[in-house]
Amino acid sequence: MLKPVLSQQLQLTGISCAGCVRSIENALTAVPGVESAEVNFAQRMVTVNGNVSMDALIDAVKKAGYGAAKLSEDTEEQQRIEYQHYHDLLWKTLAAAVVGFPLFVLGLLGRLPTLTTVTGQIIWFVLGLITLVVMVYSGGHFYRGAVKAFFAHGATMDTLIALGTGAAWLYSMVVIVFPDFVPSLAKHAYFEAAAIILALINLGAALEMRARGKTSAAIQKLIGLQPKTARVIRDDKEQDILIADVLREDIIRVRPGEKVPVDGIVMEGHSSVDESMLTGEAMPVAKVSGDVVIGGTINKSGSFLFKATKVGKDTALAQIIGMVKQAQNSKPPIAKLADLISSIFVPAVLMVAIITALVWLDVGPAPQAAYMLVTAMTVLIIACPCALGLASPIAVMVGVGKAAEHGILIRHGEALQRAGQLTTVVLDKTGTLTLGKPEVTTLYPINAWDESLLLQWAASIEVGSEHPLAEAIVEAAKKKRLPLLSVTLFQAVAGHGVSGMIEGKKIVLGNQKLMLDNQIDIAELVVRAQDLAGLGQTPMYLAVDQQAVGIIAVADPIKADAQAALQRLQRRGLKVVMITGDNQKTAEAVAKQLGINQVFAEVLPQDKSTKIAELQAQGEVVAMVGDGVNDAPALALADVGFAIGAGTDVAIESADVTLMGGSIHSVV
Repeated sequence: MLKPVLSQQLQLTGISCAGCVRSIENALTAVPGVESAEVNFAQRMVTVNGNVSMDALIDAVKKAGYGAAKLSEDTEEQQRIEYQHYHDLLWKTLAAAVVGFPLFVLGLLGRLPTLTTVTGQIIWFVLGLITLVVMVYSGGHFYRGAVKAFFAHGATMDTLIALGTGAAWLYSMVVIVFPDFVPSLAKHAYFEAAAIILALINLGAALEMRARGKTSAAIQKLIGLQPKTARVIRDDKEQDILIADVLREDIIRVRPGEKVPVDGIVMEGHSSVDESMLTGEAMPVAKVSGDVVIGGTINKSGSFLFKATKVGKDTALAQIIGMVKQAQNSKPPIAKLADLISSIFVPAVLMVAIITALVWLDVGPAPQAAYMLVTAMTVLIIACPCALGLASPIAVMVGVGKAAEHGILIRHGEALQRAGQLTTVVLDKTGTLTLGKPEVTTLYPINAWDESLLLQWAASIEVGSEHPLAEAIVEAAKKKRLPLLSVTLFQAVAGHGVSGMIEGKKIVLGNQKLMLDNQIDIAELVVRAQDLAGLGQTPMYLAVDQQAVGIIAVADPIKADAQAALQRLQRRGLKVVMITGDNQKTAEAVAKQLGINQVFAEVLPQDKSTKIAELQAQGEVVAMVGDGVNDAPALALADVGFAIGAGTDVAIESADVTLMGGSIHSVV
């Protein structure tokens, strides 16, 4: 019998560049039993798949010259460490800048002493010692990284930074102590270069840390959806216990307004449950005995008992948390290419420096040794990757800033690059293409009734109903400031509608079956009702004293600018796809109105990311636009994830781009 493959995560320290990523992955994949290892450079962590002990993995990383420990679930502690590291980098930047920039400016103005006098040599020697102290403080982590890489038989960006800045300082001290050893044109101290290089690289690292944001916040938001306690019935007594102590088969009571603690099946009672946090769908779902309820959803009305079927890591919410983590850790091909280039770049620079030294030693003018030193040091100093450390973060910060001016928040710099390569845009329906809240969309009165009267009577009878569609009707009447009439003999018919008496007349409001059960003739309205249903609306008939007087239809309306925005996307050659947990008929009706040809309907929350992966497997570069918790794994897995700003926090945290206005035009 085969052992199940373990997936383990380690927190990394001492990792500073893409070259480190390749070194760690190579060290881990060399461990017997490891099937794959993937470093998430942004989060400084690695996911390892294979049947191997944690101790063996940590040992392999340490032998490669880096630090490792089991990943802590304490996200607050992790954030505190990141915040501290960010401030450390800023202080190191400041220390190096305080020494480097004055030397640079004074050098340009010609105000520094010359090396031809003893006084000048002493001043420069003191400046050299000050620079050395700054290099140890501001660049100590680079030098330690370079030493670790050397003993691990590797070369990283740390190696190049250490050699470049170290060579600049060492050469400068040689010039100061032995000024006659070097040609007159090469008599120059490079202390400002060493200090400024360290200042710029530390600043770049700090900006990068700030720009990439705290990806762990998405996981925190998800965990926050879960209630802390559950009201469990044990030994015929109701008691509140911690969510971690809930067992399978426990009977749990959920009261109005409470969150459902874990997944289970309703045993007794009925209610409407708001599942929008997980399904993204606006309409609360009626729950009766035998129906499934999901942990993290909100009980709108009514109290019920349910039996726990999935607890702990087996719940739907826990699985979505796992999928978000997995998607965040997945590495795009461009990142793997960067790792490869980086691993080649450093050794290549070192080879060029050695070849340069040998050429000048062999064919250069006298004194050959001096020119050999000058030229080799020049290669190392010039190749020192201050541009690599600063150019990308600065470009990202400028791009992100310009986008923010237009209400577009970009969390990951890579999104700027990938957005230009997209071929397919997948959009969630509810809350993204639609407003995400049921509204009265059609009033169709007959027999001398008008729209206001139809809405007034319907809202009056629905005040006593707990159904989500009733809320939309009552809300519409409030907006029109229609006075509600008093109702007597109110009665709710589960799943069909309501009835009662208003001004001595019998009122019936509900679906076609309720009308037929009450022997009310609706022949005049059936065709219109079918047309509305075909448009994705839910029609309800209103009858007064056995006489049908009109239809009220409720739906989640399409955003006013959605169609125009989608047409702009299509004109750019992008394929537009709609994805929803809603039923096929409603989904197709909405898609038809918007001119969308491809629809994924009735997609379960955990399957949305699967649909994204299927499109990517077909060679598509996919953007996902969504707003619900159920969209979070898909947003994280997509090549570019766009979160609607009015949506849930976790969707926003999982996406690369957040659209503050909620308009699809921002995607364009």
